[in-house]
Amino acid sequence: MSNKITSRSENFSKWYNDIIINADLAENSGVRGCMVIKPYGFAIWEEMKSLLDQMFKETGHVNAYFPIFIPKSFFSKEASHVDGFAKECAVVTHYRLKNDIDGNIIVDEEAKLEEELIVRPTSETIIWDTYKKWIKSYRDLPLLINQWANVVRWEMRTRLFLRTSEFLWQEGHTAHENKDQAIEETRKILAIYKDFIENNLAIPVVDGLKSSREKFAGAIDTYCVEALMQDGKALQAGTSHFLGQNFAKAFDVKFANRDGKLDYVWASSWGVSTRLIGALVMTHSDDRGLVLPPKLAPFQVVLVPIYHNEREYQELVSAMKKIAIQLRGLNIRVKTDFRDTHKPGWKFAEYEMKGVPIRIAMGPRDLANKTFELVRRDNLEKRTIEIDVIQDVIPNILAEMQSNLFSKANDFKKKNTFKVDDFDDFKAKIDNGGFVLAHWDGTPETEDEIKKITKATIRCIPIDSNHEKGECILTKKPSLKRVFFAKSY
Repeated sequence: MSNKITSRSENFSKWYNDIIINADLAENSGVRGCMVIKPYGFAIWEEMKSLLDQMFKETGHVNAYFPIFIPKSFFSKEASHVDGFAKECAVVTHYRLKNDIDGNIIVDEEAKLEEELIVRPTSETIIWDTYKKWIKSYRDLPLLINQWANVVRWEMRTRLFLRTSEFLWQEGHTAHENKDQAIEETRKILAIYKDFIENNLAIPVVDGLKSSREKFAGAIDTYCVEALMQDGKALQAGTSHFLGQNFAKAFDVKFANRDGKLDYVWASSWGVSTRLIGALVMTHSDDRGLVLPPKLAPFQVVLVPIYHNEREYQELVSAMKKIAIQLRGLNIRVKTDFRDTHKPGWKFAEYEMKGVPIRIAMGPRDLANKTFELVRRDNLEKRTIEIDVIQDVIPNILAEMQSNLFSKANDFKKKNTFKVDDFDDFKAKIDNGGFVLAHWDGTPETEDEIKKITKATIRCIPIDSNHEKGECILTKKPSLKRVFFAKSY
């Protein structure tokens, strides 16, 4: 495999795209702004989905599915929600095609829908219309529903995984008896996201609240987890929204409470998407290709024989099949590459590009010595290991790699997080990249002005940090705590 990738220092954006293409994760499709997720990229998403789905179910959530089409009138019921998504909506206006006189396919103008349908950008409206039928009493609560789905948000400028017109995600939608329970749910999901991203993706995050300018359309509060990419830009990795009673009032979802009185339910919604694959690429990868944390690698170990003739090939394949059986018995995902159509060097380059955590190679001398050569993808360290200890060594190395990737990313985040009190220093730090902790006077106007001057936004407002009185970085008005600023994707 000889495809070369641009270096990060030369052109980070091209480096990112080169890795996605050459590691066989995804490609642009024939539909503008949409992508084809290739089998290797989709396998990573399946690992994410499996782990996260288990975490949801362990906390009482269940999966369902709701329609992709939403009547336009539903959007008009929650004003801030429709305002937030109006410019991103794809709209279905007709339901039939026909041939014109020249045999071309055209829209049948007589097949116009009575009411246009929105292709879901998110599902709050269709779900809350449904919940009205499901919820009658406090006995029906809490309602803890998640769905795995695709959504469409019409984007003008797209990038594979980070921003596409269609993407895959999960979206949770819950209903509760009171405000405290809904807020508890919102923060519980935030903790799940943080746990999932840090312990499985090996990506450190900061968590907190979004500002009023950055929060979800229709939410009272939006909680978020934000990660720092290797180019110093922030990436929103997940959000959890406290919706209050906004959607319950918009769709008239009432329940008989414990006192026998009718009240509107309280709500949350939350989601992460295939954008997390983009986060993986930009956090861990290097100039040689993709680097994957073992917990999410489609296969964690690849076995490659090195041989010169048919006899050596048969002996090595026999020995390596036994190794594969041993490792699979430890629930390790293993790929055996016994193809005779590519040389070992080509295979080594392929699996290095694809970020496979461990590569095991064996030649005739290894077979005679009962050893194998092991190469780690995270640090490219090469070792000779005895076959007899493989069951102890491989799980330990995989665990060590997972930990090392998180530590490396966390060190980068710490090194590139700055406390700043002077606006000139603030601008310089923002230009160089990283999280900048600075005071803000709490007004949307100041946030807008800072964004206009620096292109930086408030990524999150820490929830539990100690209050530290100070002066706003721009206006010098009083401030109670620092917030995280950064340029972002």
